[in-house]
Amino acid sequence: MRFLPLAPLGFRRSRGFNRRFMKTAVIQFPGSNCDADALHAARLLLDDSARFMWHTEGGLPAGTDLVFLPGGFTYGDHLRSGAIAARSPIMEAVKAHAARGGYVLGVCNGFQVLTEAGLLPGALSRNRDLHFLCRPVHLRVENTRTAFTSAYAQGQVIEIPIAHGEGNYYADPETVARLEGEGQVVFRYADNPNGSLNDIAGIVGGRGNVLGMMPHPERAVEALLGSEDGQGLFRSLRAVKVGA
Repeated sequence: MRFLPLAPLGFRRSRGFNRRFMKTAVIQFPGSNCDADALHAARLLLDDSARFMWHTEGGLPAGTDLVFLPGGFTYGDHLRSGAIAARSPIMEAVKAHAARGGYVLGVCNGFQVLTEAGLLPGALSRNRDLHFLCRPVHLRVENTRTAFTSAYAQGQVIEIPIAHGEGNYYADPETVARLEGEGQVVFRYADNPNGSLNDIAGIVGGRGNVLGMMPHPERAVEALLGSEDGQGLFRSLRAVKVGA
């Protein structure tokens, strides 16, 4: 299937064009810097009316299906990456949305925010070699029975870029055993760049509606960007909405 390029922000597509598979809100925090990438991917593949939400908002737009927490360096990564953003007013609405079964996607700093907010277990610490890493990596899809991964094949290896200094996933042994045993590890590094336990690159919460991952699927949705492998995540969410 060939996707049309995204119209520049502020411009409307031709009359009659509509793509609204999954109503999406992209949350902006002070220091977010992947928010435009997130909005671009969402508008391209999920919802041509996807919109930004500022972190001080007290609620989400009615009918929101997906909340997207983008990458960046919220509040300059003071205290810990994502720690201050996790206490922003909008996060109470995000937690309530997740509790109702709504979908939440946190990428890179967004993953860090989800762990700090208690929506996902574990924590992200400094990379093993204490270097910021920015390059494509290969991930293995470990579980295709989720709303975020059904468009992939089990064991498929995909290429997605990373851009982080604190992507080293850690959790206590009991938590890691539970994640592994219950199929909550959905993406695993084929060649671990940052020291994450068990090569973990992305996990879902126990209900399967909250995904956190360090690599950036929104930066791999068009051939011009070097990879289209991130499309599978958004196609998976689209299929869930269409199926519903």
